[in-house]
Amino acid sequence: MNSQNSTPSNFRKQLKVSLLAGTALLIAATGASQLYSVDANAEAVRIETAQQPGFGDVVEKVSPAVVSVRVKGALQPVSDNGDTPPGLEDLPRDHPLNRFFRDFRGERGDRNNQRRPRAERSAGQGSGFFISEDGFIVTNNHVVDDGESFLVVLSDGTEMDAKLIGKDARTDLAVLKVEPTKKFTYVAFADESKARVGDWVVAVGNPFGLGGTVTAGIISANGRDIGSGPYDNYLQIDAAVNRGNSGGPAFNLNGEVVGVNTAIFSPSGGNVGIAFAIPASTAKDVVNDLMDDGKINRGWLGVQIQPVNEDIAASLGLKEAKGALVNDPQEGGPAAKAGIRKGDVITAINGVVVESPKDLAKKVAAIVPGTKTGFSIWRDGKAETISIGIETLKDPEKKAEAKPAMAEPQSLATLGLTVTPNDKGEGLVVTDVEPDSAAAERGVSPGDVIVAVNSAPVSAADDISAAVAAAEKSGRKAVLMQIDGENGSRFVAFPVAKG
Repeated sequence: MNSQNSTPSNFRKQLKVSLLAGTALLIAATGASQLYSVDANAEAVRIETAQQPGFGDVVEKVSPAVVSVRVKGALQPVSDNGDTPPGLEDLPRDHPLNRFFRDFRGERGDRNNQRRPRAERSAGQGSGFFISEDGFIVTNNHVVDDGESFLVVLSDGTEMDAKLIGKDARTDLAVLKVEPTKKFTYVAFADESKARVGDWVVAVGNPFGLGGTVTAGIISANGRDIGSGPYDNYLQIDAAVNRGNSGGPAFNLNGEVVGVNTAIFSPSGGNVGIAFAIPASTAKDVVNDLMDDGKINRGWLGVQIQPVNEDIAASLGLKEAKGALVNDPQEGGPAAKAGIRKGDVITAINGVVVESPKDLAKKVAAIVPGTKTGFSIWRDGKAETISIGIETLKDPEKKAEAKPAMAEPQSLATLGLTVTPNDKGEGLVVTDVEPDSAAAERGVSPGDVIVAVNSAPVSAADDISAAVAAAEKSGRKAVLMQIDGENGSRFVAFPVAKG
């Protein structure tokens, strides 16, 4: 073997010539009419690829409008052994380990080893964004809640004190304001109704206090109910959102805010690609109200409600499992004043169908307080319309829990129940529930109180038996029981016939 020809440079040169020569032969073999000379010293081929789409333009445009929000709370006293690690709190004050931990943290007492009283100020952080050039900032209520002072940090590092204008716990939104030392870069809310599942979104915020972090993803779903409140209607996105992103914006590719990042689903506390944002349509209305006078004026109906499932619809003679079933009209509330009763089903408002209890809550909240509104209801097997004067939403009063006393039990074997008259109030107290019975399947528990069946009050087991017999005779497949329990009042449909 010739060692000169085996050097790496000569080998690469020979390989390059061979490949190019092979290309020339291929051209000749395919009918090319010209011969091409091959230059062994030619430059390597470079392929110019098309520029890939990115988010740089959007981020450059919107980043100056996004801020970090720092919150300081009230001073809180610290326990005497606050510096002792968990599990060692009961150590005597003069124990060597306690002295070690104090010295380690650089703390000293006086000559009598008396500890100086201490207090710590709670702190939090999140994100926000300008929505006006004069300094209004949107963030989450849970970021600023219980805070006493607020500091915002702009994208260029400028720190500014902020004032809390207003907050709304029900939608988890809040508005801050800084003094307009200049015209601030701000962003606008998008027409969120045009946002589609699969559309790109860019989240900008302050995860873990890092500030100015950008992540991207898509809208994974919309209309999510995560059980955080009566107006849940979240966008679900898969952009990486972590602690500290709360209150920050999710942008579309036009640089408009499609949602306010507010929650994540995470078993570990970190990002797993499931985040929830308050839709722009909700945020815009709430923010505008808070900017006007610092508070939200929502309509209030004054009812406790539950869904209408297939069994309940069948027991009431409804064709569809829609609407909101009234468990209890609150005493003195607009609904009670207008004559709404327990067991009524609200099916429409001003002719617009009510799909569910959550749909009812949203529709009522949007009504201007003081407005007379027509409510369609289903009562005693027929439709009616009642005019109700909507009032301003207030915090509901907590109902006292009934503690029924036990009397002589009576069996309702077909339903799997044993009941006794309630000598502390209306109805029948459930004393026993048979396993695998209709009652057990529907979550009825001992201690629950059966108040009414098919809207008729009951005081004895015979009342329930009579209602079941009447339902069978009329061809209905179920009876509707109103039951008061630990979690309030609810309606439960019990089957009365097989098949």
